[in-house]
Amino acid sequence: MARNVVVVGTQWGDEGKGKIVDWLTDHAGGVVRFQGGHNAGHTLVVGDQVYKLNLVPSGIVRPGVDCFIGNGVVLDIHHLISEIRVLESGGIDVRSRLKLSPGCPIILAYHSALDHAREAARCAELRIGTTGKGIGPAYEDKVARRALRVYDLFFPERFADKLRDNLDYHNFVLTRYLNAAAIDFAAVLAQAMADAEEIRPLVTDVSAELHALNQAGRNLLFEGAQGALLDIDHGTYPFVTSSNCVAGQAAAGSGIGPGMLHYVLGITKAYCTRVGSGPFPSELDIETEGLPGHQMSQKGQEFGTVTGRKRRCGWLDVAALKRSIQINGVTGLCITKLDVLDGLPELRICTAYRFDGKVVDLLPMGADEVAACQPILESMSGWSESTVGAATLEALPQAARAYLARIEELCGIPVDIVSTGPERRETIVRRHPLE
Repeated sequence: MARNVVVVGTQWGDEGKGKIVDWLTDHAGGVVRFQGGHNAGHTLVVGDQVYKLNLVPSGIVRPGVDCFIGNGVVLDIHHLISEIRVLESGGIDVRSRLKLSPGCPIILAYHSALDHAREAARCAELRIGTTGKGIGPAYEDKVARRALRVYDLFFPERFADKLRDNLDYHNFVLTRYLNAAAIDFAAVLAQAMADAEEIRPLVTDVSAELHALNQAGRNLLFEGAQGALLDIDHGTYPFVTSSNCVAGQAAAGSGIGPGMLHYVLGITKAYCTRVGSGPFPSELDIETEGLPGHQMSQKGQEFGTVTGRKRRCGWLDVAALKRSIQINGVTGLCITKLDVLDGLPELRICTAYRFDGKVVDLLPMGADEVAACQPILESMSGWSESTVGAATLEALPQAARAYLARIEELCGIPVDIVSTGPERRETIVRRHPLE
């Protein structure tokens, strides 16, 4: 009987989901992206090869695995084509295995123009830290029911009419309100029509194909982008992304029922990071050499895959993690980047906050409330030994095992997997999600 797993980030993104999805694909017949856009960055290391993916699901580097982009993804087609070509130049067969939903809303030039212009117009303290990829404006068009979707591309006259109407509206905002340049209709149309012909063979009824795979007994992986604390409904609003990043979106964003989701794997870094603006209760100084935050930043190579920006770093925040476990229905945790903590004599875990005169052990909703939280930190012994490449729990230092056990105790959720490096083999499995 088929078993399906949702892989989600439990923090503010960048938890290492790509490596784990790739590792799990040896038990899967299909991998599905169900939300977000090319603001996601998943890095895979296979032997000597490093693959940086934005839109193509992480299963693509495993031969024989079908990959799907569901209707919940906002799609920059031109970027997708570039990504496909890079993968093909490395000898990976993409086009016979990648399938796109015709229901994906399309990101066009005016979306990224709006993204940049709006961010530039905001005062510094109100900037969201958007990647500028047009993700937010594309989701706005979807909700406003004016989005152009993949299936519109194959009806050129209809596409042109809708595009003209959209540009009338968005160019007014760009030029009259944001003092930015207008976007040229003819250039956008020509690019879209050229891109349409290239992706036409990839477009298929993703919902029907996923049901067929499951009926044939094939396991499915649903790959989330960003992290649950960036979810548009449940994250640190307004410093969030524009889509639902939680496990429940796997159903709506790919066209399957929630009864087809059997296990939720929450990917959790052994510490916390955050890119861009927004509250971060356990944040540390990453600039001063010799301090724990600096080690996390440098040893963890904490730079955004998409933007290259430095990630802010801090102690593991269990109060935030418990909120994420709750809203995702997490079955088990995968702890990543444990090795980044190697050599720290003392570790700390944020177990709760002082907020509004009380002690709370669950992340509040809303950025202003989270910004008012003062972390309550619990101290633990660190370890001097290396954890890199450990393949069994027994191979870890005793203090590292105690750290993992404390996470389990505080969260009430088992740590089923520990990633001890970027390679597939550098993985400790206590319970396999697909077995």
